[in-house]
Amino acid sequence: MPATTQVSRAATHLILLSVFTGACIWTVPTAAQSPQEGISEARVTPTVKAIRRASPAVVNIHGQKTVRATAAGMAGAEGPESFRQVNGMGTGVVIDPRGYVITNYHVVEDVDNIKVTLHNGETTTAELIASRVRNDLALIRVKSDRPLPTIPRGTSSDLMAGESVIAIGNAFGYVHTSTQGIISALHRDVPVNETQEYVDLIQISAGINPGNSGGPLLNIEGEMIGVNVAVRVGAQQIAFAIPIDQVVEIVTEMIEQQNDTRLATGLRTSGGPREGDGVTVSDVSASSPAEREGLKPGDRVVRVGSQEVDNRLDFSLALMGLSPGEAMKLEIERGGERFDLALTTERRRPDSYSVTELAWSIIGVQAKPVPDSTMRRLNSRMRTRYRGGLQVTAVKPGSAAERQGIIAGDVLLGIHGWQTSSMKDLAGILKHPDIQEGPKAKFYLVRREQTLFGHMELAAHPSLATKHR
Repeated sequence: MPATTQVSRAATHLILLSVFTGACIWTVPTAAQSPQEGISEARVTPTVKAIRRASPAVVNIHGQKTVRATAAGMAGAEGPESFRQVNGMGTGVVIDPRGYVITNYHVVEDVDNIKVTLHNGETTTAELIASRVRNDLALIRVKSDRPLPTIPRGTSSDLMAGESVIAIGNAFGYVHTSTQGIISALHRDVPVNETQEYVDLIQISAGINPGNSGGPLLNIEGEMIGVNVAVRVGAQQIAFAIPIDQVVEIVTEMIEQQNDTRLATGLRTSGGPREGDGVTVSDVSASSPAEREGLKPGDRVVRVGSQEVDNRLDFSLALMGLSPGEAMKLEIERGGERFDLALTTERRRPDSYSVTELAWSIIGVQAKPVPDSTMRRLNSRMRTRYRGGLQVTAVKPGSAAERQGIIAGDVLLGIHGWQTSSMKDLAGILKHPDIQEGPKAKFYLVRREQTLFGHMELAAHPSLATKHR
């Protein structure tokens, strides 16, 4: 395992580069622009070509967010609750011609109305589709009546210290600012605060400024190899980016989770994050749509509709626009031969949902049990006797949890009078008639050694979910 460099938590001061900012990835390469008439070929360097190749897929993200002093609706929070509007700007990159864009979560967090300016100067709106707070990544969808250019994606598996890199972003609001540097180091772990730590980052020397967060980090061929996230305060030429393979894996999981709460196909796939890794059927559930159409483990998915499938992200994105009962046209390769079939999706059955899916759909959180040793230390410091809890690791945008100010790092102690000491406890609570039939539930949590409580407006059971729009 490569050695990692831990930056002292006490000494680490990072600027998350959004005055707003974002980034993205993908595979339909944009045509390289030809040199302007009268300019010699010698001036059209690899750097110029790389910037020209990637820029059409880079967008500007801007809007207003409401900043609150305390968690909304929570009793026990110190000080009066106050709100103010803050303007922001950032960067994003198109990963799918239908307008799906990746950016940093802190770019779109609490933004009331996300606006996006495309490379051609057109300004439109966007909606937040999914996010992963602990990884600081978000997926938004831009409203557009035409296919958007996407960025070619590289891999972060073969990066080298000293390799030339280029960052594109909206530095201080100056759109499509490009800077160049090198990869200074790999596998950096950088803590930001008590609840967030970036893991396995790329350290770069390229000039990064507020407005660059989420913008693409490119190799000299114009392929995206990372998402820019932060700079070290007080230091020159020290900035960080999330490796693209990590980004793709996380975004794929985010989209798959969205799809799994709506659709049942009976199809499980496997494949790597890199371009051309392909998607292979790894499992087919009994009596499922996939089994009825004759799919088998080992089949390779070549195309969904008109979209080629080179990896799991391709496949999960292709499912995003489908609703239960809609036919999905697949091109399959088996034994060197290809054939077409139409797989009709179904609505997920209520009894098929795991506790993880229920928590995400009804409350809007991902959580994991707090280790006993951690709980003992917490009880000792707080002089409490809590039996256990679930640490929130991610919060779904627009969910009951987000509306009540729950954030990653909170320890959920109980819901509706029942303790949440384990995932088994949570499963029982979420399947209880009082929760499934009642619109509200009281919750208790610990944040920074302080007990807080509030009431959540619960979402409907995922079996009642409608098509995502």
